[in-house]
Amino acid sequence: MADGLHTADLEAWIREFARVVAEHREELTALDSAIGDADHGTNMDRGMTAAVGALEAAPPADPAALLKQVGMTLVSKVGGASGPLYGTFFLRMAGALGPEPADAAAFARALRAGLEGVVARGKAEPGDKTMLDALVPACDALDEALASGKPLGAALEAAADAARQGRDATIPLVARKGRASYLGERSAGHQDPGATSTALLLDAAVSALAGSQS
Repeated sequence: MADGLHTADLEAWIREFARVVAEHREELTALDSAIGDADHGTNMDRGMTAAVGALEAAPPADPAALLKQVGMTLVSKVGGASGPLYGTFFLRMAGALGPEPADAAAFARALRAGLEGVVARGKAEPGDKTMLDALVPACDALDEALASGKPLGAALEAAADAARQGRDATIPLVARKGRASYLGERSAGHQDPGATSTALLLDAAVSALAGSQS
């Protein structure tokens, strides 16, 4: 929509993310079985299903309230690292948004705030073989595309492409954070499940939000 992203737009993003997580649940779990606890797919699916259920039970009034509700649900319902990290991501996004519809610049700032929350919570950095290896390049690409004058849809596509490239780039890395780091050199050669689910998050944004603002 020309006047920004409304609550319904962000709800569509969350619902689409939940859908693609469910669709890729077994893939995410298989990736996690190689270098983690073999629960990333099931945890994320359970969490996003609960998040959608919470939105239906108590529809939020504005964009910030919606993302706060999603974040709180993930923190409370998802075990392992993914619940706290994704929960913090959405809570920080909520804190960066106001009750009014978010234009492209505001959405990009909120996404960056979510990234900063993940950094603070997980104490990781790019190259550690975590979700940040997809999220950092996605935020950078979104900012660069918007700064060059591209509309939100094209900017989100650039961000999603950067996230996928970041996901793929985790394969040769040796993990330095999380359960995968326990494997040392044996973690190399495996795609990081967190970076994979993050790429799905950006793909969902393209599907749900790309047509929301010219």
